[in-house]
Amino acid sequence: MKYSAATVAGLVLTGVLTVPAQAATPPEAAYWRVEVIHTMDHPHPVGSGYTLTERSVIAEWLTPEGKMWNAFRKLGARPKSEKDRAAWKADGSPTSWTYRTEGMKISLSARPDKGYVGPSKGRRDGFDLGEGRNVTYQQLQSMPTDPAALLAYAVKDVRAWIDWAVEDAKTTSPNSKIDDWLVNLDQYVAEYMTRLLYRNPVPFKVRSAAYRALKTIKGVGDLGTVKDPLNRSGHGFALPTLRQKAQKAQKGQKDWKLDERFVVDTTTMTLLAHYVDSTHRGKSRVDTYKVGWTNDKPAIPAAG
Repeated sequence: MKYSAATVAGLVLTGVLTVPAQAATPPEAAYWRVEVIHTMDHPHPVGSGYTLTERSVIAEWLTPEGKMWNAFRKLGARPKSEKDRAAWKADGSPTSWTYRTEGMKISLSARPDKGYVGPSKGRRDGFDLGEGRNVTYQQLQSMPTDPAALLAYAVKDVRAWIDWAVEDAKTTSPNSKIDDWLVNLDQYVAEYMTRLLYRNPVPFKVRSAAYRALKTIKGVGDLGTVKDPLNRSGHGFALPTLRQKAQKAQKGQKDWKLDERFVVDTTTMTLLAHYVDSTHRGKSRVDTYKVGWTNDKPAIPAAG
């Protein structure tokens, strides 16, 4: 059965759903590591008119104390398709490109850069649950392992964020109404659940509950068994479409929408891939994930 987040919110308010405390799960290693490879097509053609795809990698290491290291590396650009590759060869197989878009100069290279790794600066220790909520390792371990209770927990967090967002928008978008956010409540809650599958070291039982809760949210589509871009098998989901109205005060803006699909490893209950298709400036991308505990110290990701 599918439930809307609004229905769950009502159950929370009436006390039908409660959030029981859980015993802490000890860390399995020194760091919770998340590596994400971004693959994005550049909408601006280069050379004789072919399209490039650029890859980059971001990695994060989190200690149980909530300290973070991060790394970034550009992995290089390459022609998108065989047709683009043929046009690239006809242009003499260049290894660098430059173009301008939206007043900015964009420079691309076929070669990986040197990359960077170091302690994360300007953040407080802890774990980001999203919606502006920072928690401790103990609080992560105490999250509900029952899907319905976890869904109630998520709805409570998201509604608190919406209340804050509505109040904050009064200074920049005075015509905004709470319904502008509530119309996307199911999508926000579904995104919250997907973050539990990779962002922080929550216990396996919590990730499992998030996966099962995700399947019950109204508007979430079940895509069955699928392959990710790395040919890994997982279970696919499509999130409810996020729709955003243009602000009347900002000329030139148009209404836009965002469609997202995810692939989940149901053995480890961690995220494998994230597909994003947006009509906002024509931007789409694919992210692949490697998630889990490790004792390996932070280092610049490999160039492969």
